[in-house]
Amino acid sequence: MSLNKETVSGKFDQVAGKVKEKIGEATGNQNLANAGVADQIKGAAKETWGKVKDTANAVNENARAQADVKGESLSQRAEEKAHDLREKITTAAHNAKERIDEKLDHVKHDQQAERENTRRS
Repeated sequence: MSLNKETVSGKFDQVAGKVKEKIGEATGNQNLANAGVADQIKGAAKETWGKVKDTANAVNENARAQADVKGESLSQRAEEKAHDLREKITTAAHNAKERIDEKLDHVKHDQQAERENTRRS
């Protein structure tokens, strides 16, 4: 699989975000550190989108080759493969979102418990 524009850009954003995060932490600038983390998340999403496009292209090329060999209707085979791929991607994205939401809920809960403990002290 070749690297497309989104994949490369996403990797760059992740590296730049990591640098920004570390500089923010070293200088005590929480806004800069948080912006770095946001850039890393954005970069990961862009890289993933690039990989999705590469995978979709590979599936399409494979479906064309198989249809040619089997003498099937190219458009029908391609539509079926595209549908299957969309279902897999949508499910994976939803599962990733759910895992992230759960982790964020745990962080919020931990922060709330920490605040309450601080008030009691």
